[in-house]
Amino acid sequence: MSVSSDFESLLENLKIKNSETISSRYDSITRRLNIFYRNHENKKSNSFQAGSYGRHTGIHGISDLDMLYILPESRWDQYKNNPRLAIQHCLNEIKKTYPRTSIKLDRNVVVVETNDLTIEVVPVFNQENGCFKYPDTYEGGSWKTCNPRAEKEAFRTKNIDKNKNLRRLCKIVRAWKKRNSIIMSGFLIDTLCYRFFESNHSYDSTSFSSYHLMVSDFFDFLANEPPKTYYRAMGSNSHVSVKKPFKKVALEAYKKCIEAEESRDSSQYNKCNKLYKSLFGTFFPNNVKDAQKQGAEQFIEDYYPVAITKSIALDCKIKEDNITKLLSGFIARINHQRTLNFFIKKNDIEGDFSVKWKVLNQGPIAERDNSQRGQIIDDDGTKTRTETSTFYGNHIVECYAIQNNHVIAKDMILVPIA
Repeated sequence: MSVSSDFESLLENLKIKNSETISSRYDSITRRLNIFYRNHENKKSNSFQAGSYGRHTGIHGISDLDMLYILPESRWDQYKNNPRLAIQHCLNEIKKTYPRTSIKLDRNVVVVETNDLTIEVVPVFNQENGCFKYPDTYEGGSWKTCNPRAEKEAFRTKNIDKNKNLRRLCKIVRAWKKRNSIIMSGFLIDTLCYRFFESNHSYDSTSFSSYHLMVSDFFDFLANEPPKTYYRAMGSNSHVSVKKPFKKVALEAYKKCIEAEESRDSSQYNKCNKLYKSLFGTFFPNNVKDAQKQGAEQFIEDYYPVAITKSIALDCKIKEDNITKLLSGFIARINHQRTLNFFIKKNDIEGDFSVKWKVLNQGPIAERDNSQRGQIIDDDGTKTRTETSTFYGNHIVECYAIQNNHVIAKDMILVPIA
């Protein structure tokens, strides 16, 4: 397939498929709050869609939604010294619409957790300058200021100026985040993409045929960013936190982009496709030849929503001649026909969780015999996986921790076999 068709298909696959359900949830919450605060049942008025869904940068599988509900000014005297009461009133009303749903107060939001979506509702007051006052229950409570209107408008204007490429790049980067469990908020992604287009004018009017260059240049831009704890948001100048440094993962992504296009240029289309799929997962279209292979690689995000909030660490016991060694302390390559026992050596997960595995064989023998594997494998209940070293080359084992039907942690271990 061509560069243009590849990236056009990628963006088509990234489109949100459940927008009607999302709109219905927004509408039902807005209606309930309008009944309580204004004695009418309008489903649209007095609410503001914030976050990635509001900026239209969300992708299929989006599960976290942000909503502001604009309180009537007549309530200010009641709430100004008791911000918690504003949140509690909203929580009580939303419970009337979703009586069997988990609904809780979390600092400055009402968290509504349905089976497929989590909506965070923030009650706010309008300000004359276009900002909002929002409640914060921390340290006795206060009212703070935010300006998502300015953020949304700055983003919308820049997207128009850049031939809609800003919004599309944000979606592609979200696919990378989802496939590779990158710890980076959606707001940070949108902010970084915005900054990329401010400093790079090569793609102001580009089409899909140049998207491979745009994406690789973006990862190169990320890899060369100086370390920061926060960025300034477009429009509002508010702080956008950096939870974890991204230089290393961005550099890895940049190298894969370069390798993918070198493979395409040398007519190694299968390799090109595999590299892009390792970046963007199953959102990236299948190469025709790969799609016909038996046992094609599977991706966990096709089976569960991925929301990494915890961590696990894998290790492997290698049994050689009645001696057991740990892979973490093993400096040589592993000999053939050795028993490998993979296990989770530590985690920070509270409560019970289940586990799934993926074993991906690499190297010339695995490719020759079409034995790369890569299927998602059920755990036997022991949270361990036993394998035997068979093929030459490096091999990858991934482990996924699943709780409440979400992947909350994952780890990968490289297995070098002689």
